[in-house]
Amino acid sequence: MRFKLTLNRSTKQRIVPMDYQYYISAWIYKVLFQADKKFALFLHEHGYGKGETKLYKLFCFSRLSFGKPKLWKEKKLFEISAHEIDLQISFDVTEAASNFIKGLFMLQDFYLGDKFNGIDFKVTKVEVLPEPAFSGTMNYCLQTPWVVSYKSEMDKYPQYLSPNDDLFKQLAIKHLAEKFNNTRDSGIIIQDQIRLTISTPFKRAGFIMKPGTKEESRVVGNLFDFELTAPVEVHRMVWNAGVSEKSSSGFGWVEVVRRTSSEKKIDEGLRLKNIDKIE
Repeated sequence: MRFKLTLNRSTKQRIVPMDYQYYISAWIYKVLFQADKKFALFLHEHGYGKGETKLYKLFCFSRLSFGKPKLWKEKKLFEISAHEIDLQISFDVTEAASNFIKGLFMLQDFYLGDKFNGIDFKVTKVEVLPEPAFSGTMNYCLQTPWVVSYKSEMDKYPQYLSPNDDLFKQLAIKHLAEKFNNTRDSGIIIQDQIRLTISTPFKRAGFIMKPGTKEESRVVGNLFDFELTAPVEVHRMVWNAGVSEKSSSGFGWVEVVRRTSSEKKIDEGLRLKNIDKIE
């Protein structure tokens, strides 16, 4: 279930770190923790699911919608002129939870940023967004990177694969199947029920996680359009919980593509051009 949050700057501050996704994720956890400490700690430490070896988070969020900010590339900062900013968040929960979640986030005051640069916001509006009409085959556009990682016995750190890697599609499909099977009691799906077709071009992009700490690292994924064939409930999971690894850190947010082939090519070119300016 998706929600659109309207955020208003409550002070004159305008500067926010480019890698703000980590701070949004931390804020969402904080809101959940205030509402239900045990539930929030479970999400943070373990994720959501019935499997013991691979557990998943059940929320995701979009980029901030703040128009055309001024980019201070060397300092890795955005200067935002917009007073009102939109953020979408999604939870892989039933419709019955919508009023509860709206109540959690409505009128929240929070600071987004690090100890040097950030903005104070107030949530002034929370709207429930309608689901698309799901079908067996859907076309999607990634708004935040799809992360597929692989770590062999020889690797000290995980490798973040690109769609050109032979393992990318195989591991992406495996992740979707495991994510579904570990968080549902409604039946098991197998990897053969999922087909993924990736459109070119793709763009490498990523975020800094835990900035300014000993655990600081850069997680890298890819932006592209894709066609996914899968059971309808898998599409609903992708829509509500993100398609990627690390969805609760802001990766794998998708939008449904409803354009002709020629329009998709034009829009994709413009989107990747814009990403070059802000990544």
